[in-house]
Amino acid sequence: MLALYCENNQLTCRTDYPKPTPQPDEAMIRVALAGICSTDLEIVEGFVSGYAGVPGHEFVGVVEEAADEDWVGKRVVASINIGCQTCDICQRHGPAHCASRQALGIHSKDGAFAEYVTVPIRNLHAVPDNVTDEQAVFTEPLAAALKIRDQVKIRPSQKTAVVGPGRLGLLVAQVLQLAGGDVTVLGRRHTSLELPASWGMATGLTTDFADNSFALVVEVTGNNAGFAQAIRLVRPMGAIVLKSTFAAENQLNMTKIVVSEIEVIGSRCGSFAPALRLLARNQIHTKPLIMAEYALADGVAAFEKAAQPGVLKVLVRP
Repeated sequence: MLALYCENNQLTCRTDYPKPTPQPDEAMIRVALAGICSTDLEIVEGFVSGYAGVPGHEFVGVVEEAADEDWVGKRVVASINIGCQTCDICQRHGPAHCASRQALGIHSKDGAFAEYVTVPIRNLHAVPDNVTDEQAVFTEPLAAALKIRDQVKIRPSQKTAVVGPGRLGLLVAQVLQLAGGDVTVLGRRHTSLELPASWGMATGLTTDFADNSFALVVEVTGNNAGFAQAIRLVRPMGAIVLKSTFAAENQLNMTKIVVSEIEVIGSRCGSFAPALRLLARNQIHTKPLIMAEYALADGVAAFEKAAQPGVLKVLVRP
C-alpha cells in the first residue's frame, strides 16, 4: 500500500509498504482523511528516539474488516493509546500510561498516514452522520484540548491565557471559553491572532502582558521558549498546563515555580465522546483551521507545508 514512512528522521513516501493484517481484536480501517499535528512534525525532528514506522494519529476512516461485523462499513475515529488491559494502571486509569503501551503513529504501532491502518475495536468511535470528515479529523486534538477541563476547574472569574495560537492552541482556547473562562489568546505576531480575534476572543502579544497577569496559563507553543513565558505570566499560586511536545532540550530557571508555589500540570490525551458531541453540535470552529490538503502521494510536501511558520492544519487524503 501507499504510506508515509519515517526512519532516521527522514520521511519518505513508499508505494510498497506492507498492508497491515488485523489481529483478532482489531479492525482494518481504510483511511479517508488524516491531519498533521505538531507531534508528527516533532517525530520527524527526533522527538521519539529511534522512531521507525508510519506516523499519524489524527484520522477518520471506514471500517472494512472487523470480527465484530457491526462495525463494518461504519465511519470511525480511534483513540490512540493501546494498553495491555491487564495491569493495575489499565484497570484503574485506562491505557494512556500503561508500561507496555502502544501509541498509534507514535510508539510501536503504525499510524494513519497510509491507505490502511489497524486499530483495536475497543478504541473505535462511530462518527455522527452530521459530522463531516473534515470535522471528524479534529476529534483527537479536540479531545486533548478537553482533557484540560478534566484536570483543572475553570472558574468564570479566572483570568486564563492560552500561549500559542496554533493548531492545538486554538482548539484549547475555544474549549476553555465554552467552559466560561475569561480567556486571552497570546501570540508572538499580530497576524497569528487574527483568526481568534475574528471569533470574538480576547487576544494580545505575549510581550504586552506583565509578569503574574494570569491565574491559569496553558502553554501550547510547540517551542522551548513557551514554558519560560508561561512561568513569567502566571501569578503566584497559579497553575500552568503544558500541552507542547518537542524534541529540543530546554534549560529553565525554575525558581519561580518553587517560590511562588506554581502548580505545573502535564496534559495529553482526552476522551473522544465529548469531542464528537461538540463537533456534532457545531460548537467548535474547525474549518478555518484547515489551510491545505494534499494527496498521500504528496505527503512529504504536506509535511514541509505544515512545518512552515504560521501554518495551521494540513490534511492528507489517501
